[in-house]
Amino acid sequence: MTMRKGTNVPVAVPTVRVELGWRTGPGAPDVDASALLLVGGKVRSDADFVFYNQPAHASGAVRHEGKRTAGDTVTDTISVDLGAVEPAIDTIVLVASSDGGTFGQVPGLHIRLSDPAGGAELARFDSTDASVETAFVLGELYRRQGAWKFRAVGQGYDSGLGGLATDFGISVDEPAAAPAPAPAQQAPQTYQPPQQPYQPPPPAPQQYQAPPPPPQQYQAPPAPVQPPAAPPAAPQPVRLTKVTLTKESPSVSLTKQGGTSGAMRVNLSWQVHKQFKGWGRKSGKPSAFHSDLDLDLCALFELADGSKGVIQALGNAFGSLHQPPYLHLDGDDRTGGSESGENLTINLDHKQAFRRILIFVTIYEGARSFAGLHATVTLQPLNGAPIDFSLDECTVPSNVCALALITNQGGDLVVQREARYLVPQRGVSPQRTVDYAYGWGMNWTPGRK
Repeated sequence: MTMRKGTNVPVAVPTVRVELGWRTGPGAPDVDASALLLVGGKVRSDADFVFYNQPAHASGAVRHEGKRTAGDTVTDTISVDLGAVEPAIDTIVLVASSDGGTFGQVPGLHIRLSDPAGGAELARFDSTDASVETAFVLGELYRRQGAWKFRAVGQGYDSGLGGLATDFGISVDEPAAAPAPAPAQQAPQTYQPPQQPYQPPPPAPQQYQAPPPPPQQYQAPPAPVQPPAAPPAAPQPVRLTKVTLTKESPSVSLTKQGGTSGAMRVNLSWQVHKQFKGWGRKSGKPSAFHSDLDLDLCALFELADGSKGVIQALGNAFGSLHQPPYLHLDGDDRTGGSESGENLTINLDHKQAFRRILIFVTIYEGARSFAGLHATVTLQPLNGAPIDFSLDECTVPSNVCALALITNQGGDLVVQREARYLVPQRGVSPQRTVDYAYGWGMNWTPGRK
């Protein structure tokens, strides 16, 4: 159902999938979805803000699921379990924010609600009048007499996600202001002798001394001194920062970004630009046939105690999150568009146990090369800014790509963008090729899924 601005429709399903979508194109900025849970038009606290740096509400009712690409359309998804929304919450505002431009540069911006049980579309609103806005309230879910409805809003802000969130009561971590300049130094003052001759002070008056208590008189013990209660810690404002690694700026410290504890999820998504049958040349670049493409996200690890290993679907080497090696691969995604399908998780609570981690991807089947693929890598710490980067276009017959190298540098984990396509020698596996390139020094045997 396509809606006009200001109209509303009932939502009769217990759970809804909210997709914020747009088309990619030259000069189009990235877009992010977020949600604010309101009571009387304001959030109760910063915890009622669900977005890329805070992807799940404490109630579990609202979750930021992430992005996927299909053709030239990108969607960022939020799931809402209406039955789990706390009774005090009366409105869930659904927001779009642009990163690196205005919404006048974003073609095809829309919001779509669907039933995750069967995929049926419940509502859709297309935004067509954007210009200088950098944030949009596209719609809202709200309660009326115990039932949920969806309203198409289409209200824009030119102050970005920070300005919009602040309007609803969110405390945003703003950049620190520059310190005020120090006042100019004054000339030293010259000592001036007193005008009157020195007069000694009068003797201090004698203070009254109470007589000592009579012998054997009971003395009550002094009351214990209670230390003052410590004031409650001030809540930390939310951080809207994101980090994109590039060739010019290829590394970042997790500590400086606040990613020092909890689980960090590593996700790989990809898009097949064009399909070619057999090897050929188009614009001087090698291409390969893509059919049922299956990419495998993997990791080589070396721990502080010197032990080494690999995390991969081959041989069911999925690892473990709460015991060494503190890495876990939770699935095998054959589509590339599933945010929850294939993720590698790193337990940052045990960051001191790591010496280095190399994240890489191999083609298991469906293609002979990465040519014609566009891939994006996202590292999402539980606490801290998300880190993402895109892979360069592949121009060599490569079926294995080193994505990122994480090293322990004096207790600080540093993420280095690699984006390095490797070409295995004849008879050498992709895993062994990565091992040789980075000097891991492991023994390899054939493995199968």
